[in-house]
Amino acid sequence: MKIISFVVPCYNSQEYMEKCINSLLVNNDSDIEIIIVDDGSTDNTASIADKFEADYPDIIKTVHQTNGGHGKGVNTGLKYATGEFFKVIDSDDWVDPKALEAVLTALRMFVSSDIALDMMITNYVYEHVADGKQNIISYTGVFPENKVFGWEDMIRIDPIRYIIMHSVTYRTKLLRDCGLVLPEHTFYVDNLVLYHPLPYVKRMFYLNVDFYRYYIGRTDQSVNEKVMIGRIDQQIKITNILLDDHDLNSIKADSPKLGKYMIYYLSIIYTITSTLLALDNTPQSDQKFVELWQRLKDKDNKLYKKIRYFSKAFFMALPGKAGKRVSKAIYKIVRRVYKFN
Repeated sequence: MKIISFVVPCYNSQEYMEKCINSLLVNNDSDIEIIIVDDGSTDNTASIADKFEADYPDIIKTVHQTNGGHGKGVNTGLKYATGEFFKVIDSDDWVDPKALEAVLTALRMFVSSDIALDMMITNYVYEHVADGKQNIISYTGVFPENKVFGWEDMIRIDPIRYIIMHSVTYRTKLLRDCGLVLPEHTFYVDNLVLYHPLPYVKRMFYLNVDFYRYYIGRTDQSVNEKVMIGRIDQQIKITNILLDDHDLNSIKADSPKLGKYMIYYLSIIYTITSTLLALDNTPQSDQKFVELWQRLKDKDNKLYKKIRYFSKAFFMALPGKAGKRVSKAIYKIVRRVYKFN
């Protein structure tokens, strides 16, 4: 069995996928499995993937499928993964070679010691290719270091430095046991990859290395502001799926910090979705704003009040014309500081 399976979903990725895959191959480590999922590409992605498999047959496996979106790519990767651990690497991103070696060393330790680690957390870096600037998201002071811990051992819950798909590596069996299946032809499923398994996670480890390098700069990138506004219905869809995914009241009763953390995470998603609707600034988006929050209120009024309080505390997702102006202004400040798109 491999130590870790890296799944790289690719759709028309010929311009950047080689940098991604080469970053995983830097040490030609036989403990690594790389599954390249060609999601019905129409450029040279398929031939590039096949060449990688031919050159590294013991490490790389290529799967060709009809187009189904990022979610289908992750589903396929999980189906074929043989590694003890599982991580998704977007085809336009890459990993740091020194951090990769540190991650492998830590994971080997857990495998050899028979400690059933559920999730490893590592730092990630926003790489602004246009100007060469970086923004490191570190979890120092949020999670304990150099020890296995549970949710109740968290040092603090930080709504700014919240974990995302790029900062976690899951145990493969946990993902399968928790029934992770992502919707096809849907954007922003990375939120589900992170969120759905959380209640099943019991043992975590934070490795303080800047591992994942998150590319920022392409105009057609899914996190580009204009692209996100154009796909606002997809963002709303994911927000509603997250709302229905778990009973947060039951989770909080069993594990207070985990429940609180998941409520924070859901609050962040609602705030992002609402801010994008404010940026869209059309009568249709105003109606969608009302419907988004009404659905939450109808489902769980207590949760609605908590999430509304969160968004208002950050002066975001505010109703009315004045509220939209404030939300836009705060968004621009946060965007300038954290450079997340």
